[in-house]
Amino acid sequence: MQIILTDEVKGVGRAGEIVNVKDGYGRNYLLPNKLAVPATSNNLKALEHEKKVIADKQNKKKREAEKVAKGIEALSCSIQCQVGEEGKLFGSVTTIDIEKFLKEKGVEVERKNILLDEPIRSLGEYSVAIKLHQDIKANLKVTVVKAE
Repeated sequence: MQIILTDEVKGVGRAGEIVNVKDGYGRNYLLPNKLAVPATSNNLKALEHEKKVIADKQNKKKREAEKVAKGIEALSCSIQCQVGEEGKLFGSVTTIDIEKFLKEKGVEVERKNILLDEPIRSLGEYSVAIKLHQDIKANLKVTVVKAE
């Protein structure tokens, strides 16, 4: 029996895939639980249309992320911190500080998408990656300077 999965089924496939399963499994489990629909010509056309809609949405999000990435890469973040001997910071510069800077500049980014391996604990220039889309990352130049 050929079916189109509407949800991910472990050991069978992912949503949107056309798969062959045994008749009993499809008829008695997948179809009644709305995990799949029969692979009729109408359902195949609907699937193709759905794939096009999803692809269009993804392309739109990607274009928007590219615009935001250009804006972020044009910015330069300067953070002032209290410094002790040997240029060591009291505290550290974290994703919270970077997120706050970006909000002030009008760029909305979730903190979890700021890819900072570990907090910055010394003076200097750093490049911080920001994930905007699954394919697009922007690098923000962060300069940590001594507070006056």
